[in-house]
Amino acid sequence: MLLRKVARTPALCHSVLRLTPAIAGSQRPLESSLLIHNGRFYAGQATQAVLEKQAASTDSATKATAESKAAAQESKSFAVNMFKGQISTAQVFPFPSVMTEEQAQFLRELVGPVSRFFEEVNDPMKNDALEKVEDTTMEGLKEMGAFGLQVPTDLGGLGLTNTQYARLVEIVGMHDLAVGITLGAHQSIGFKGILLFGNQQQKEKYLPKLATGETIAAFCLTEPASGSDAASIRTTAERSACGQYYTLNGGKIWISNGGLAEIFTVFAKTPVTDESTGETKDKITAFIVERGFGGVTHGPSEQKMGIKASNTAEVHFEEVRVPAANVLGEVGGGFKVAMNILNNGRFGMAAALSGTMKGVIAKAVDHAANRTQFGNKIHNFGAIQEKVARMAMLQYVAESMAFMISANMDMGASEFQIEAAISKIFASEAAWTVADECIQVMGGMGYMKDAGVERVMRDLRIFRIFEGTNDILRLFVALNGFQNAGSQLKGLQRALKNPLGNAGFLASEISKRARRKAGMGTGLSLQGTVHPDLAESGDLLVGAVEQFGGVVEELLLKHGKKIVDEQFVLKRVADSAIDLYGMVVVLSRASRSLSQGHASAQHERMLCETWCFEAHQRIMQDTRTLKDSSTKKIFKNLRAISTAVVENGGTVSPHPLGF
Repeated sequence: MLLRKVARTPALCHSVLRLTPAIAGSQRPLESSLLIHNGRFYAGQATQAVLEKQAASTDSATKATAESKAAAQESKSFAVNMFKGQISTAQVFPFPSVMTEEQAQFLRELVGPVSRFFEEVNDPMKNDALEKVEDTTMEGLKEMGAFGLQVPTDLGGLGLTNTQYARLVEIVGMHDLAVGITLGAHQSIGFKGILLFGNQQQKEKYLPKLATGETIAAFCLTEPASGSDAASIRTTAERSACGQYYTLNGGKIWISNGGLAEIFTVFAKTPVTDESTGETKDKITAFIVERGFGGVTHGPSEQKMGIKASNTAEVHFEEVRVPAANVLGEVGGGFKVAMNILNNGRFGMAAALSGTMKGVIAKAVDHAANRTQFGNKIHNFGAIQEKVARMAMLQYVAESMAFMISANMDMGASEFQIEAAISKIFASEAAWTVADECIQVMGGMGYMKDAGVERVMRDLRIFRIFEGTNDILRLFVALNGFQNAGSQLKGLQRALKNPLGNAGFLASEISKRARRKAGMGTGLSLQGTVHPDLAESGDLLVGAVEQFGGVVEELLLKHGKKIVDEQFVLKRVADSAIDLYGMVVVLSRASRSLSQGHASAQHERMLCETWCFEAHQRIMQDTRTLKDSSTKKIFKNLRAISTAVVENGGTVSPHPLGF
C-alpha cells in the first residue's frame, strides 16, 4: 500500500522528507581530501561543492534511478554513516585484529627493548633541560631502527604496519613526548609523502638514509601569514624555461626538525595552466628538497613552552634549484599530498597520547595508594576515586580510537579521515585533562618539577594546536559529515523525479523519517553485534545515532550551503560526533574482551557502560540545544560579546570599584 502511495504522490514524499531546493541539483564531485591546515579553503570549497544550489541538469528516469542507487551504496565508515543517522558496523565490529602471528611476534620482540631503552637510557628531564635530545639517545634510536619504522625492509626500514607502529609510538609517548615529536616529525609527516606519493626512483634515492636516521626529514608548510589557512602560503616555485628544475623562494616557520633536517617536504605555489582552457592559476605543489641543493638555511631553535628537546626552527629557501624530478605527486596536487600525509599520521598522535595518559595515571595512582590523610589512604576517598576512574576512562577511549583506526588502515580502508581527526581532537584534550587531574591528585608534590608532570603538561599543550588545530579539525569533522549527509539528500530528491522507479528506496526513507518524527526508533539495532552484557549501552548508541542523524538533516535543510558560516552549530555537531565515535570504539573493544573472557573484561564493561551513559547524555543535550529556539539568542549574544571585547581591546565592563 505504501509503495503505491509513493508511486502516485511524490508530494507525499516531499512532505515527509522536507527536501528543499538548498539540496537540489547536480553538483561537481567533491575532493575527499582537502587540506586540514587550510580551514577557510576547506570550509568554502567543501561546503559549496556539497551544498550549493544549482539547477538540475536533467530529470530523466534513467539518471534519477542510477543516482539513487549510487546514493544507496553506503560507505563502510562508521563516522560517515552516523551523520546520516545510520550505523555501519563493517569497520568497527568486531574490534579488528589485523596482525598475523608473525607480525604479532615481531612486535612482542620490539616492545621489551624499546620500553627498556626509554626507562634506562633516555632521560626526559635532561633532554628538557638541555633543550635537545641527548646524542646517546639519538644514536640508540638509530641503532634500534626507530627512524624508519614504516619504511619497507627492502629499503632499510622495519616495515611495520600501522598497528605495530602505533604500539611503539605509545611507548614513546608514555616516556618522552619531545623525543616522540623528533621521531614523528621525521617519519609521520617529514618523509611520509615519499612513502605515500613518491615514485620508485624517489623512494630508492631517499628512504634508505632516512630509515637509518643518517638523514633527518622535516615537513614545511606553515608560514608567517598561513597557519590554518594554507592556501595563503607565499613560498613560490618557478619552473625554468628548460623545464628541468624549479627555483624555490620563501620561508617557513615553526618547522619541527627544521634545524636538523637534510631532507624537506616543501609546499610552494606554482603556476599551473589548464590545458583545456589555457587559464593559468597558482596551485600548491609538493617538492622533495635537499639542504645540499644550496640556498637552504635555518634560524636558531625556537624557545618554546614545551617539547623543548625537539628542534623547532624557521627554514628559508633562497633561489633553491629543485630538480623537476623532485616534484612529489602531481604538479598542482600539493593539497592532496599534504592532506593525505596529515590524515595518515593523526592516529599516531592518539596512540602516543594514550601512552602519555598511562604514564601520568601510574604517577597519580602511586601517590594515591601511598598518601595518607585523615587516617586513610587517599585512594579510598570518593573525590579521588572519581578522578582516577575518569582518567582511566579517557585513556581507554583514546587508546581504543587509536588502535581501531590503525587496524582499519591496515585492512585497506580508504575512508578514515573523520575518524582520524576525531582521534586527534579527543586524545589531545583527554591527555591534557588527565595530566591536570594527575597534578591535582598529587597536590603540591605534583606541582614540583621533580615529579615530572609539569614537563608533561608543558609538552602536551602543543598537541591541540599543531597538525591541524582542534578548532579547525572540528569544522573538518562537521563539514565532512554534512557533505555525506547532503549527498544522501540529493540522491533522495533525484529519486523523487521518478517515484515509480525508486518506490522501494523512497518507501524506506519515508518510513524512517516518519518514525523518527514520531519519536520512534528507525529500525537500527546492534543486537547480536555487541556483547549481551552491553546491550543497554548498545541501545544508547543506537538512539544517539538516530537523534544525531535527524538533527544533522534538519540543520542541513535549514541552513543549506550557509551551514559553513554557522560555526557555533558546527562545534556542537562535531562534539556529538566525537562522543558517538568514542561510544562505538569502546563498545567494540569491551565486547571483544567479554566474548574472549579477558581477565579485565568486567573492568572494561564498567568503563564502557560509564562512557556510553555519559556520552549519550552529552549528545542528547547538544542535540536539544541545536533544536532549541533560544539557542539562536545565545549564539547571537556570544557573537556580540566577542565583538565588543575585540573592539574595546579587552574586557568592556568597568571595575566593580569604579576605578
